[in-house]
Amino acid sequence: MIDLSTKYLNLTLKNPVVASASPLTKDIANFRRLEDAGAAAIVMHSLFEEQINLESNVLDRFLAQGSDVSAEALAMFPDMTSYNIGPDDYLEQVARAKAAVGIPVIGSLNGVSTGGWIRYARLIQDAGADALELNIYYLPTDPTLDAATVENMYCDLVDAVKDSVSIPVAVKLGPYFSAIANMAHKLDQAGADALVLFNRFYQPDFDLENLEVVPSLQLSRSNELRLRLHWVAILFGQLQADMAVTGGVHTAEDVIKCMMAGARVAMTTSALLEHGIDYLRFLVSEVADWVERHEYESIQQMQGSMSHKSVRHPAAFERANYMKVLSSYALTVR
Repeated sequence: MIDLSTKYLNLTLKNPVVASASPLTKDIANFRRLEDAGAAAIVMHSLFEEQINLESNVLDRFLAQGSDVSAEALAMFPDMTSYNIGPDDYLEQVARAKAAVGIPVIGSLNGVSTGGWIRYARLIQDAGADALELNIYYLPTDPTLDAATVENMYCDLVDAVKDSVSIPVAVKLGPYFSAIANMAHKLDQAGADALVLFNRFYQPDFDLENLEVVPSLQLSRSNELRLRLHWVAILFGQLQADMAVTGGVHTAEDVIKCMMAGARVAMTTSALLEHGIDYLRFLVSEVADWVERHEYESIQQMQGSMSHKSVRHPAAFERANYMKVLSSYALTVR
């Protein structure tokens, strides 16, 4: 019998497909539907830092400067009193979600400063969350702010949250660090139990007729998976932390690629927003069919089998592959 189970954040999951944070995870009825369709775990929609403190100077500065839109927001600079439920309601929803489903529920905090995060990390834990995902969203627009300061801010936040809770903590990152491998190592040392690679930051667009900056929301596609696979494959075996892939997971083949790169779980949102929650049932079934057709006994058997440390030609992940791609492209002369 095929074993689809995997281990993530010290949790044993029935399969590697996790429903990540999105508007779908704001409705308790959807939690039940996601579980019935085969989700192994659910990441709740985020409690935003701005909701914890609407009058924070950080928010005022970000609004004045202009920043990208979070992957969960549907409009630029949303009204935090109406976009999402408040902190107390969020905690109540965590408790209701845990009572409604039998699979793990992962809380999510979205922000940048320690502020209310420490308190609400504890409260989310006390409400029953099985784990916590820190969606650290920061756009360093100050030209005097160096990379080391930004990286230390991330690590200090992770260290502070880890000290305040006993449940596992995952860190959701964007890809825009000058040395991703080193940053992953620092977060691993700071105590992160998992890294979620990579966050998708939505950039605003220009409305040329009205001369306005407007939100632009585009769902992911499978071709976005390559960046995630690249870094998960490189980092596999170098960290104590688990790794999850988010962004570009749409098909069974996408899930399998994530496993072979070295991820413990593959998180999906856009595919469910596009095709509906019941698509998850098809996705998990197709993963099982693929594993059986290719005569694997389990998901865990394949994890990391195509990582940097496992493949015959690891240079494919490095500069040699860049040169090979360029030299292999043949121009068509017309």
